[in-house]
Amino acid sequence: MGIVSNRQNASDYDDDMKRAKAAGIDAFALNIGTDAYTDTQLAYAYQSAADNDMKVFISFDFNWWSASQGSEVGAKVAKYANLPAQLMVDGKVFVSSFTGDGVDISAIRSAAGCNVFFAPNFHPGQGDFGDVEAALNWVAWSNDGNNKAPTLAKQLSVSSGDNTYKAALDGKPYIAPVSPWFSTHFGSEVSYSKNWVFPSDLLWYNRWREILQESPRFVEIITWNDYGESHYVGPLSSPHTDDGASKWVMDMPHNGWLDMAKPFIAAYKAGSKFPIEFLDEEKLVYWYRPTPKDVDCDATDTTMQGNPNNSSGNFFRGRPDGADTMADEVFLVTMLKEPATVEVQSGDISVTLEASPGVWSHSVPMGVGAQSFKVTRGGKTVDSLSGTSLRDITDTCPCGIYNFNAYVGTLPAEAAIDQLQPDGLTMLSQGLQVACPTNTLGASSASAT
Repeated sequence: MGIVSNRQNASDYDDDMKRAKAAGIDAFALNIGTDAYTDTQLAYAYQSAADNDMKVFISFDFNWWSASQGSEVGAKVAKYANLPAQLMVDGKVFVSSFTGDGVDISAIRSAAGCNVFFAPNFHPGQGDFGDVEAALNWVAWSNDGNNKAPTLAKQLSVSSGDNTYKAALDGKPYIAPVSPWFSTHFGSEVSYSKNWVFPSDLLWYNRWREILQESPRFVEIITWNDYGESHYVGPLSSPHTDDGASKWVMDMPHNGWLDMAKPFIAAYKAGSKFPIEFLDEEKLVYWYRPTPKDVDCDATDTTMQGNPNNSSGNFFRGRPDGADTMADEVFLVTMLKEPATVEVQSGDISVTLEASPGVWSHSVPMGVGAQSFKVTRGGKTVDSLSGTSLRDITDTCPCGIYNFNAYVGTLPAEAAIDQLQPDGLTMLSQGLQVACPTNTLGASSASAT
């Protein structure tokens, strides 16, 4: 709840609730720290969920909560356990966490005063899996086993994490993670400096395919609105405050990823392995980074300035750590009921693809310039599935920084352009070395910050 402290009433959550429900999502994890506004925002979220026939549950963030606060955690659970929107599983109050290994589970249960379905983000070998109902694996990206991108020497897949958790759970339910991306680029302008990217490319598509094959009892999408780590699938316009992420989030909507997930979510919930059975409408969903990875932004990049805090060991100057794991490609998912020919024009690179019925991924080499797509059937253009992206790929540094976030577009295009609101732009200029126009997608002119 840390970045939604500016919401003024329950209705400020309504759009999120409605969007999530329309996508087939059943509940929101409400990640909380110990901020003074937490209860105000929880009350709004629980009320909005009730108003919109959604469910919510608290996820305690142990970056802020202490493992010694089991009784306090339980007391917070008790405060919301009986509200209509509380997610119940197997007749118990569902509660989760971010980390939290070592917390006193018996103290949580005692203070909660109710039956708790405790499903924390414990780590195998660290947390006590003997007294939990389920567990969440947060690591939804290939990695080196130490919270960094994989290397030639150490490569752990997401599915290997699945296996480790399932072994630790020994038959108990598993909450499998699915995430579209992970890049972050905080420099010395904030105290939480970190600068890396995990292999993402076609991760969103490939992981949903794995989910349909494995059919875990629970799936958690990581995340709805963590703009700072670029794995949001909710809208930019969703009310929130700026934690410095606006530098790489502005003009980078991700709504198409949620569109892509809809038939997979429906298939998963139906126990099917065939998303085509749940394809309500034809779409193209495409995404790409705004620049090739060899563009040199050192002269103006925010991470090259000052003396950033590297107490976490996750700060790197310049190009994000893991940049070499990303492909200079444009990624495309065709969601078609009938076969079609797809022409992709990426800058001066032209590629023609034959797309089969169903939900299928494709990739083409990235070219600098405009990005356009044309679908034809029987020699005739399908106008609704053809068009040009609002964002070009350039060989210059956007806002002067390395931006390894993804721009996600759809055809048919969204009716309105998704933009950060003023509260989400307050830190845009902080640390920047060049002027940065704001909210320029589809605009003929923009104001400089």
